[in-house]
Amino acid sequence: MDVTCEVVGEGTETLSLDDDATYADVCRATGYSPHEVTVLVDGSPVPEDASVEASELKLLRLITGG
Repeated sequence: MDVTCEVVGEGTETLSLDDDATYADVCRATGYSPHEVTVLVDGSPVPEDASVEASELKLLRLITGG
């Protein structure tokens, strides 16, 4: 399956994923750990272990610090 993925502030790319891919697989395909980003579908976060059902999504990089 092909998924259009926008990394907010960095650009958009089309990913070719297995049909049983999860949102964590999307993160890894873009070079991020699932702990570094939140996946948004239609503006709402989705669990990283859920199967990809959307053809368009956004990755929002998380900022931490102290």
